Amino acid sequence: MLEAIGLSPAESRLYTTLVENPRSSAAELATHCGVSTLLAARTLAAFARRGLASRLPGRRARYVAVAPDIAIRPLLTRQEEELHQVRTAIHELTTSFHLASRYATHPAEQVEVVTGTGNIISRAYALQDSAQTMFRNIDKPPYVMRGHADNVERERRMLKSGIDYRSVYDLESLAVPGKLPLIQDSMAHGEQARVVAGAAAKMWIADDALALIPIRNGSYSIDAAFILHQSALLDALIALFEREWGRGFPLRGSPRPAAPDGPDEATRELLALLAGGLTDEAIARTLGLGLRTVQRRIHAVMRDLNAITRFQAGLAARERGWI
Repeated sequence: MLEAIGLSPAESRLYTTLVENPRSSAAELATHCGVSTLLAARTLAAFARRGLASRLPGRRARYVAVAPDIAIRPLLTRQEEELHQVRTAIHELTTSFHLASRYATHPAEQVEVVTGTGNIISRAYALQDSAQTMFRNIDKPPYVMRGHADNVERERRMLKSGIDYRSVYDLESLAVPGKLPLIQDSMAHGEQARVVAGAAAKMWIADDALALIPIRNGSYSIDAAFILHQSALLDALIALFEREWGRGFPLRGSPRPAAPDGPDEATRELLALLAGGLTDEAIARTLGLGLRTVQRRIHAVMRDLNAITRFQAGLAARERGWI
């Protein structure tokens, strides 16, 4: 537990045991912890020098632990200062790396190829964590991650830290069971989301510095990924994302309060999916309903809105404040 502040596992165990057993000798502490008396004696002496323990008066050496909030806080503060220095150094090194890479990197080094599911996930998370101001994402199947909720907590931390998080979702991704509620929850925490039909490519982009594009060889599974560093190719990829974002339809997040004369929440959910461009089959999968049930509900709501086309229905629903 205390390894994070610089104690070894044995030291952590001995200190914890001393807290629970004050006035212990080295032999008694060694018995409790299953270590040699010599190791316990050396560790207790080191604790006394570091301010973690105090030796009691008397011929036989006995020790009591210094209160943890007093003893450990300086160690924790020191660790935090060291971590801050490391973060600063990483930032400076990264800046230097990108400046040097822009002028000195060979074109072949601007693109990496990563293979293996574990490696792809690891690099994807590292890329996401590297974002300082902006993260852009085009989401479409297939998925290399085991579950669609795997990345929820990481995204929430980014949003809480002020990262501008924008996602473009392909219609096909919204049809994945359980996907839409996760997207709406992310939007409630600050994600900006739009939906398109036939997204150009699946991609993650951190700031304007790094991007990941999953690739597959014929089958419906991801075999590898390209990692793009700062280059004209990355600039083109960013431009592609912005084009997709521009043509995307804003996705509705958490439900709005129902208008006094408006439909129930289930119907508003249906209208939002219609406005997003989903097919009847995709809406049925998303809502967990039968296709005929969805088609009957679409026909009924279009009749209520006096709309001939689905586009007219979506426009009319927006004008009335239903979506």
